[in-house]
Amino acid sequence: MRASAYEEWAAVRRARLRISLITGAIITLLVTVVGGVALTVMTRAQNGQVWRELRYGAARGNLSDPPVCTWLYGPGATPLANAPAGFPVRADLDRVGRTHEAVERTVRRDGTVYLVRTQARAGGAVVQAVFDMRFQLADRRYLWLALGAAEVVGLAAAAVTGAFLGRRAVAPLAEALTRQRRFVADASHELRTPITHVYTRTQVLARQAAAENLPARHRDGLTRLVGSVGRLGEVLDDLLLSASLSADPARRAERRPVDLAALARSVVAEEADRTRDGGLSVVVNGPRHPLFVDGIESALRRAVGELLANAIGHTPAGGRIEVALARVRGAVELTVADTGSGFDPAEAERLFERFHRGGEGGRYGLGLALLREVVTHHGGTVAATGRPGRGARFTIRLPECAPAAAPAPEPPVRAGHP
Repeated sequence: MRASAYEEWAAVRRARLRISLITGAIITLLVTVVGGVALTVMTRAQNGQVWRELRYGAARGNLSDPPVCTWLYGPGATPLANAPAGFPVRADLDRVGRTHEAVERTVRRDGTVYLVRTQARAGGAVVQAVFDMRFQLADRRYLWLALGAAEVVGLAAAAVTGAFLGRRAVAPLAEALTRQRRFVADASHELRTPITHVYTRTQVLARQAAAENLPARHRDGLTRLVGSVGRLGEVLDDLLLSASLSADPARRAERRPVDLAALARSVVAEEADRTRDGGLSVVVNGPRHPLFVDGIESALRRAVGELLANAIGHTPAGGRIEVALARVRGAVELTVADTGSGFDPAEAERLFERFHRGGEGGRYGLGLALLREVVTHHGGTVAATGRPGRGARFTIRLPECAPAAAPAPEPPVRAGHP
Protein backbone atom coordinates (compact mmCIF):
# COMPACT_ATOMS: atom_id res chain seq x y z
CA MET A 1 0.00 0.00 0.00
CA ARG A 2 1.22 3.46 -0.84
CA ALA A 3 0.44 6.19 1.68
CA SER A 4 -1.21 9.47 0.66
CA ALA A 5 0.83 12.64 0.28
CA TYR A 6 -0.56 14.01 3.50
CA GLU A 7 0.46 10.86 5.38
CA GLU A 8 3.91 10.86 3.78
CA TRP A 9 4.67 14.44 4.78
CA ALA A 10 3.22 13.81 8.22
CA ALA A 11 5.62 10.86 8.53
CA VAL A 12 8.53 13.12 7.51
CA ARG A 13 7.56 15.67 10.17
CA ARG A 14 7.22 12.93 12.78
CA ALA A 15 10.64 11.53 11.86
CA ARG A 16 12.18 15.01 12.15
CA LEU A 17 10.51 15.58 15.52
CA ARG A 18 11.55 12.11 16.73
CA ILE A 19 15.18 12.76 15.82
CA SER A 20 15.06 16.14 17.60
CA LEU A 21 13.56 14.60 20.72
CA ILE A 22 16.03 11.70 20.78
CA THR A 23 18.99 14.05 20.33
CA GLY A 24 17.68 16.37 23.03
CA ALA A 25 17.08 13.45 25.39
CA ILE A 26 20.59 12.11 24.85
CA ILE A 27 22.25 15.48 25.50
CA THR A 28 20.06 16.11 28.55
CA LEU A 29 20.82 12.64 29.88
CA LEU A 30 24.55 13.17 29.42
CA VAL A 31 24.46 16.50 31.27
CA THR A 32 22.40 14.92 34.06
CA VAL A 33 24.69 11.91 34.38
CA VAL A 34 27.86 14.03 34.41
CA GLY A 35 26.34 16.39 36.99
CA GLY A 36 25.11 13.51 39.14
CA VAL A 37 28.51 11.83 39.08
CA ALA A 38 30.25 15.10 39.97
CA LEU A 39 27.86 15.74 42.86
CA THR A 40 28.20 12.19 44.14
CA VAL A 41 31.99 12.30 44.04
CA MET A 42 32.05 15.70 45.74
CA THR A 43 29.62 14.60 48.46
CA ARG A 44 31.54 11.42 49.24
CA ALA A 45 34.87 13.22 49.25
CA GLN A 46 33.58 15.89 51.65
CA ASN A 47 31.96 13.38 53.97
CA GLY A 48 35.08 11.21 54.02
CA GLN A 49 37.33 14.15 54.82
CA VAL A 50 35.02 15.48 57.55
CA TRP A 51 34.68 12.09 59.22
CA ARG A 52 38.49 11.63 59.21
CA GLU A 53 39.01 15.03 60.83
CA LEU A 54 36.21 14.36 63.30
CA ARG A 55 37.68 11.00 64.37
CA TYR A 56 41.10 12.54 64.79
CA GLY A 57 39.68 15.37 66.87
CA ALA A 58 37.69 13.02 69.06
CA ALA A 59 40.75 10.85 69.66
CA ARG A 60 43.56 13.44 69.98
CA GLY A 61 42.14 16.93 69.61
CA ASN A 62 42.77 19.73 72.10
CA LEU A 63 39.54 20.22 74.04
CA SER A 64 40.22 23.89 74.64
CA ASP A 65 41.33 24.72 71.06
CA PRO A 66 39.38 22.59 68.55
CA PRO A 67 39.69 23.05 64.75
CA VAL A 68 37.40 25.41 62.81
CA CYS A 69 33.70 24.37 62.69
CA THR A 70 34.43 21.69 65.34
CA TRP A 71 33.43 21.58 69.01
CA LEU A 72 34.86 19.10 71.53
CA TYR A 73 33.04 18.12 74.71
CA GLY A 74 34.77 16.16 77.46
CA PRO A 75 35.70 16.12 81.17
CA GLY A 76 36.99 19.51 82.30
CA ALA A 77 36.33 21.19 78.92
CA THR A 78 34.55 24.55 78.93
CA PRO A 79 32.04 24.90 76.05
CA LEU A 80 32.96 27.67 73.63
CA ALA A 81 30.73 30.73 73.29
CA ASN A 82 29.78 29.86 69.72
CA ALA A 83 28.84 26.26 70.48
CA PRO A 84 25.56 25.18 68.87
CA ALA A 85 22.56 24.60 71.11
CA GLY A 86 21.57 21.08 72.05
CA PHE A 87 25.07 19.63 72.36
CA PRO A 88 26.62 17.48 73.65
CA VAL A 89 24.29 14.56 72.99
CA ARG A 90 24.01 13.08 76.49
CA ALA A 91 22.60 9.77 75.33
CA ASP A 92 25.71 9.06 73.28
CA LEU A 93 28.01 10.04 76.19
CA ASP A 94 26.22 7.69 78.54
CA ARG A 95 26.22 4.87 76.01
CA VAL A 96 29.95 5.16 75.30
CA GLY A 97 30.63 5.40 79.04
CA ARG A 98 28.95 2.05 79.49
CA THR A 99 30.13 0.18 76.42
CA HIS A 100 33.36 2.01 75.48
CA GLU A 101 32.32 1.64 71.84
CA ALA A 102 32.39 4.69 69.56
CA VAL A 103 29.06 6.10 68.31
CA GLU A 104 28.60 8.21 65.18
CA ARG A 105 25.41 10.01 64.16
CA THR A 106 24.10 12.78 61.92
CA VAL A 107 21.97 15.51 63.49
CA ARG A 108 19.85 17.96 61.47
CA ARG A 109 19.19 21.11 63.43
CA ASP A 110 18.90 24.87 62.91
CA GLY A 111 18.91 24.59 59.12
CA THR A 112 22.20 22.72 58.94
CA VAL A 113 23.69 19.26 59.47
CA TYR A 114 26.02 18.23 62.28
CA LEU A 115 28.23 15.13 62.25
CA VAL A 116 28.75 13.79 65.78
CA ARG A 117 31.29 11.22 67.01
CA THR A 118 31.49 10.07 70.59
CA GLN A 119 34.32 7.80 71.81
CA ALA A 120 36.46 6.91 74.78
CA ARG A 121 40.08 8.05 74.69
CA ALA A 122 43.07 5.99 75.83
CA GLY A 123 42.89 7.37 79.38
CA GLY A 124 39.21 6.44 79.70
CA ALA A 125 37.76 9.94 79.21
CA VAL A 126 34.68 10.08 76.96
CA VAL A 127 34.90 12.83 74.34
CA GLN A 128 32.27 13.99 71.87
CA ALA A 129 33.28 15.81 68.68
CA VAL A 130 30.70 17.87 66.70
CA PHE A 131 31.30 19.21 63.19
CA ASP A 132 29.11 21.83 61.46
CA MET A 133 28.56 20.97 57.75
CA ARG A 134 27.06 24.35 56.71
CA PHE A 135 29.99 25.30 54.44
CA GLN A 136 30.06 21.92 52.74
CA LEU A 137 26.29 22.11 52.23
CA ALA A 138 26.70 25.58 50.73
CA ASP A 139 29.26 24.18 48.28
CA ARG A 140 26.79 21.50 47.27
CA ARG A 141 24.03 24.06 46.74
CA TYR A 142 26.33 26.07 44.51
CA LEU A 143 27.09 22.90 42.58
CA TRP A 144 23.35 22.22 42.23
CA LEU A 145 22.83 25.73 40.87
CA ALA A 146 25.69 25.26 38.44
CA LEU A 147 24.21 21.94 37.34
CA GLY A 148 20.81 23.58 36.89
CA ALA A 149 22.31 26.30 34.72
CA ALA A 150 24.22 23.69 32.75
CA GLU A 151 21.00 21.70 32.34
CA VAL A 152 19.18 24.75 30.95
CA VAL A 153 22.03 25.48 28.56
CA GLY A 154 22.14 21.80 27.65
CA LEU A 155 18.42 21.77 26.90
CA ALA A 156 18.75 24.81 24.66
CA ALA A 157 21.73 23.27 22.91
CA ALA A 158 19.84 19.99 22.62
CA ALA A 159 16.86 21.72 21.02
CA VAL A 160 19.03 23.55 18.50
CA THR A 161 21.18 20.50 17.78
CA GLY A 162 18.17 18.20 17.54
CA ALA A 163 16.36 20.51 15.13
CA PHE A 164 19.49 20.84 12.99
CA LEU A 165 20.19 17.11 12.94
CA GLY A 166 16.52 16.35 12.32
CA ARG A 167 16.45 18.59 9.26
CA ARG A 168 19.75 17.24 7.95
CA ALA A 169 18.75 13.63 8.51
CA VAL A 170 15.28 13.93 6.97
CA ALA A 171 16.24 16.33 4.18
CA PRO A 172 17.11 13.53 1.67
CA LEU A 173 13.76 11.85 2.31
CA ALA A 174 11.85 15.11 1.92
CA GLU A 175 13.73 15.89 -1.28
CA ALA A 176 12.97 12.41 -2.63
CA LEU A 177 9.26 12.87 -1.90
CA THR A 178 9.30 16.27 -3.59
CA ARG A 179 11.00 14.82 -6.67
CA GLN A 180 8.51 11.97 -6.73
CA ARG A 181 5.54 14.32 -6.58
CA ARG A 182 7.05 16.58 -9.24
CA PHE A 183 7.62 13.59 -11.51
CA VAL A 184 4.03 12.42 -11.06
CA ALA A 185 2.69 15.89 -11.82
CA ASP A 186 4.94 16.40 -14.85
CA ALA A 187 4.30 12.94 -16.26
CA SER A 188 0.54 13.23 -15.78
CA HIS A 189 0.47 16.67 -17.35
CA GLU A 190 2.52 15.59 -20.37
CA LEU A 191 0.40 12.47 -20.90
CA ARG A 192 -2.92 14.24 -20.56
CA THR A 193 -2.94 15.90 -24.00
CA PRO A 194 -2.09 12.82 -26.10
CA ILE A 195 -4.50 10.66 -24.10
CA THR A 196 -7.25 13.26 -24.67
CA HIS A 197 -6.53 13.11 -28.40
CA VAL A 198 -6.63 9.30 -28.36
CA TYR A 199 -9.89 9.34 -26.39
CA THR A 200 -11.50 11.75 -28.85
CA ARG A 201 -10.27 9.77 -31.83
CA THR A 202 -11.55 6.45 -30.44
CA GLN A 203 -14.97 8.00 -29.82
CA VAL A 204 -15.09 9.19 -33.44
CA LEU A 205 -14.06 5.75 -34.68
CA ALA A 206 -16.69 4.07 -32.48
CA ARG A 207 -19.41 6.34 -33.87
CA GLN A 208 -18.23 5.75 -37.44
CA ALA A 209 -18.24 1.99 -36.85
CA ALA A 210 -21.80 2.17 -35.60
CA ALA A 211 -22.88 4.42 -38.49
CA GLU A 212 -21.30 2.16 -41.13
CA ASN A 213 -22.71 -0.95 -39.43
CA LEU A 214 -19.36 -2.69 -39.09
CA PRO A 215 -19.27 -6.21 -37.61
CA ALA A 216 -20.32 -6.40 -33.96
CA ARG A 217 -16.92 -7.58 -32.78
CA HIS A 218 -15.30 -4.44 -34.25
CA ARG A 219 -17.89 -2.18 -32.63
CA ASP A 220 -17.52 -3.93 -29.27
CA GLY A 221 -13.74 -3.67 -29.44
CA LEU A 222 -13.89 0.05 -30.13
CA THR A 223 -16.39 0.53 -27.30
CA ARG A 224 -14.11 -1.26 -24.84
CA LEU A 225 -11.18 0.81 -26.11
CA VAL A 226 -13.11 4.04 -25.49
CA GLY A 227 -13.86 2.90 -21.94
CA SER A 228 -10.25 1.92 -21.26
CA VAL A 229 -8.87 5.23 -22.54
CA GLY A 230 -11.50 7.11 -20.53
CA ARG A 231 -10.50 5.32 -17.35
CA LEU A 232 -6.85 6.07 -18.09
CA GLY A 233 -7.75 9.75 -18.37
CA GLU A 234 -9.53 9.58 -15.01
CA VAL A 235 -6.43 8.05 -13.40
CA LEU A 236 -4.31 10.89 -14.81
CA ASP A 237 -6.77 13.43 -13.44
CA ASP A 238 -6.52 11.75 -10.03
CA LEU A 239 -2.72 11.85 -10.17
CA LEU A 240 -2.70 15.53 -11.14
CA LEU A 241 -5.05 16.46 -8.32
CA SER A 242 -3.08 14.40 -5.81
CA ALA A 243 0.21 15.98 -6.90
CA SER A 244 -1.37 19.43 -6.74
CA LEU A 245 -2.60 18.85 -3.19
CA SER A 246 0.81 17.51 -2.18
CA ALA A 247 2.64 20.54 -3.56
CA ASP A 248 0.33 22.99 -1.78
CA PRO A 249 -2.13 21.32 0.63
CA ALA A 250 -3.75 24.60 1.68
CA ARG A 251 -4.00 26.28 -1.76
CA ARG A 252 -5.42 29.37 -0.06
CA ALA A 253 -5.44 31.34 -3.28
CA GLU A 254 -8.04 28.95 -4.75
CA ARG A 255 -10.20 28.57 -1.65
CA ARG A 256 -13.55 30.27 -1.38
CA PRO A 257 -16.99 29.50 0.07
CA VAL A 258 -18.57 26.70 -1.99
CA ASP A 259 -22.26 25.84 -1.84
CA LEU A 260 -21.99 22.09 -1.35
CA ALA A 261 -25.73 21.57 -1.87
CA ALA A 262 -25.67 23.29 -5.27
CA LEU A 263 -22.47 21.47 -6.21
CA ALA A 264 -24.02 18.08 -5.36
CA ARG A 265 -27.12 18.82 -7.46
CA SER A 266 -24.88 19.88 -10.35
CA VAL A 267 -22.86 16.64 -10.15
CA VAL A 268 -26.07 14.57 -10.11
CA ALA A 269 -27.35 16.45 -13.16
CA GLU A 270 -24.11 15.78 -15.03
CA GLU A 271 -24.53 12.04 -14.43
CA ALA A 272 -28.19 12.01 -15.54
CA ASP A 273 -27.50 10.21 -18.83
CA ARG A 274 -25.41 7.54 -17.14
CA THR A 275 -27.98 6.85 -14.42
CA ARG A 276 -30.78 6.77 -17.00
CA ASP A 277 -28.90 4.26 -19.14
CA GLY A 278 -28.26 2.12 -16.06
CA GLY A 279 -31.92 2.14 -15.04
CA LEU A 280 -31.17 3.87 -11.72
CA SER A 281 -33.16 6.46 -9.79
CA VAL A 282 -31.18 9.22 -8.09
CA VAL A 283 -32.72 11.64 -5.59
CA VAL A 284 -31.16 14.61 -3.82
CA ASN A 285 -32.53 15.47 -0.37
CA GLY A 286 -31.40 18.61 1.36
CA PRO A 287 -32.41 22.08 2.46
CA ARG A 288 -33.28 24.69 -0.11
CA HIS A 289 -30.89 27.20 1.42
CA PRO A 290 -27.15 27.02 0.58
CA LEU A 291 -24.69 25.00 2.67
CA PHE A 292 -21.31 26.70 2.39
CA VAL A 293 -17.92 25.11 3.04
CA ASP A 294 -14.50 26.67 2.57
CA GLY A 295 -12.65 24.82 -0.16
CA ILE A 296 -11.50 24.36 -3.73
CA GLU A 297 -14.55 23.86 -5.93
CA SER A 298 -12.84 21.65 -8.53
CA ALA A 299 -11.45 19.31 -5.86
CA LEU A 300 -14.77 19.08 -4.03
CA ARG A 301 -16.57 18.42 -7.31
CA ARG A 302 -14.12 15.58 -7.98
CA ALA A 303 -14.79 14.13 -4.52
CA VAL A 304 -18.58 14.25 -4.81
CA GLY A 305 -18.37 12.91 -8.36
CA GLU A 306 -16.27 10.00 -7.15
CA LEU A 307 -18.87 9.06 -4.53
CA LEU A 308 -21.67 9.21 -7.08
CA ALA A 309 -19.66 7.27 -9.69
CA ASN A 310 -18.82 4.65 -7.09
CA ALA A 311 -22.51 4.26 -6.22
CA ILE A 312 -23.53 4.05 -9.90
CA GLY A 313 -20.87 1.44 -10.60
CA HIS A 314 -22.01 -0.84 -7.78
CA THR A 315 -25.79 -0.49 -8.05
CA PRO A 316 -27.65 -2.83 -10.44
CA ALA A 317 -30.47 -1.73 -12.74
CA GLY A 318 -33.59 -0.72 -10.87
CA GLY A 319 -31.61 0.39 -7.84
CA ARG A 320 -31.83 3.65 -5.97
CA ILE A 321 -29.16 6.21 -5.02
CA GLU A 322 -29.85 8.93 -2.46
CA VAL A 323 -27.70 12.02 -2.01
CA ALA A 324 -28.54 13.74 1.30
CA LEU A 325 -27.20 17.01 2.68
CA ALA A 326 -27.65 18.49 6.15
CA ARG A 327 -26.11 20.85 8.66
CA VAL A 328 -24.83 18.94 11.70
CA ARG A 329 -23.26 20.77 14.67
CA GLY A 330 -21.37 23.40 12.72
CA ALA A 331 -20.49 21.09 9.84
CA VAL A 332 -22.01 20.22 6.48
CA GLU A 333 -22.68 16.52 6.02
CA LEU A 334 -23.08 14.93 2.58
CA THR A 335 -24.18 11.29 2.39
CA VAL A 336 -24.38 9.08 -0.70
CA ALA A 337 -26.32 5.85 -0.06
CA ASP A 338 -27.13 3.15 -2.62
CA THR A 339 -28.95 -0.15 -2.79
CA GLY A 340 -26.08 -1.90 -4.56
CA SER A 341 -23.77 -4.79 -3.77
CA GLY A 342 -22.36 -3.25 -0.58
CA PHE A 343 -19.16 -4.49 1.01
CA ASP A 344 -17.83 -6.38 3.98
CA PRO A 345 -17.74 -4.08 7.06
CA ALA A 346 -14.20 -5.30 7.74
CA GLU A 347 -13.15 -3.68 4.45
CA ALA A 348 -14.54 -0.23 5.34
CA GLU A 349 -11.19 1.38 6.13
CA ARG A 350 -9.24 -0.40 3.42
CA LEU A 351 -11.58 0.96 0.75
CA PHE A 352 -9.69 4.26 1.04
CA GLU A 353 -6.28 2.69 0.40
CA ARG A 354 -4.68 3.35 -2.93
CA PHE A 355 -5.11 0.56 -5.49
CA HIS A 356 -7.04 -1.55 -3.02
CA ARG A 357 -9.24 -4.18 -4.59
CA GLY A 358 -11.98 -5.53 -2.39
CA GLY A 359 -14.03 -8.65 -2.88
CA GLU A 360 -15.97 -9.57 -5.98
CA GLY A 361 -16.72 -6.42 -7.95
CA GLY A 362 -14.44 -4.35 -5.72
CA ARG A 363 -13.02 -1.07 -6.86
CA TYR A 364 -9.48 -0.84 -8.14
CA GLY A 365 -7.77 2.54 -8.50
CA LEU A 366 -7.12 5.89 -6.88
CA GLY A 367 -10.65 7.25 -6.59
CA LEU A 368 -11.63 6.66 -2.96
CA ALA A 369 -8.06 7.20 -1.72
CA LEU A 370 -7.95 10.55 -3.51
CA LEU A 371 -11.42 11.33 -2.14
CA ARG A 372 -10.16 10.95 1.43
CA GLU A 373 -7.06 12.99 0.58
CA VAL A 374 -9.22 15.84 -0.72
CA VAL A 375 -11.56 15.74 2.28
CA THR A 376 -8.66 15.59 4.75
CA HIS A 377 -6.98 18.61 3.16
CA HIS A 378 -10.27 20.48 3.58
CA GLY A 379 -10.31 19.71 7.31
CA GLY A 380 -13.07 17.13 7.03
CA THR A 381 -13.67 13.42 7.49
CA VAL A 382 -15.08 10.62 5.37
CA ALA A 383 -16.55 7.32 6.55
CA ALA A 384 -18.09 4.29 4.89
CA THR A 385 -20.62 1.77 6.15
CA GLY A 386 -22.22 -1.14 4.36
CA ARG A 387 -23.08 -4.82 4.27
CA PRO A 388 -22.81 -7.36 1.46
CA GLY A 389 -25.90 -7.24 -0.73
CA ARG A 390 -27.50 -4.44 1.31
CA GLY A 391 -25.91 -1.34 -0.17
CA ALA A 392 -23.29 1.12 1.00
CA ARG A 393 -23.29 4.55 2.58
CA PHE A 394 -20.46 7.07 2.29
CA THR A 395 -20.54 10.19 4.48
CA ILE A 396 -18.42 13.31 4.05
CA ARG A 397 -18.36 15.91 6.82
CA LEU A 398 -16.76 19.33 6.18
CA PRO A 399 -16.56 22.44 8.40
CA GLU A 400 -19.25 24.96 7.57
CA CYS A 401 -18.27 28.52 6.69
CA ALA A 402 -19.99 31.83 6.08
CA PRO A 403 -20.95 32.79 2.52
CA ALA A 404 -18.67 35.08 0.56
CA ALA A 405 -19.28 38.77 1.17
CA ALA A 406 -20.96 40.47 -1.77
CA PRO A 407 -18.81 43.22 -3.32
CA ALA A 408 -19.91 46.74 -2.52
CA PRO A 409 -21.76 48.37 -5.43
CA GLU A 410 -19.87 51.10 -7.23
CA PRO A 411 -21.38 54.57 -7.07
CA PRO A 412 -23.22 55.57 -10.23
CA VAL A 413 -21.51 57.89 -12.66
CA ARG A 414 -23.41 61.14 -13.06
CA ALA A 415 -23.06 63.46 -16.03
CA GLY A 416 -22.58 67.06 -15.04
CA HIS A 417 -23.11 70.38 -16.89
CA PRO A 418 -20.33 72.88 -17.14
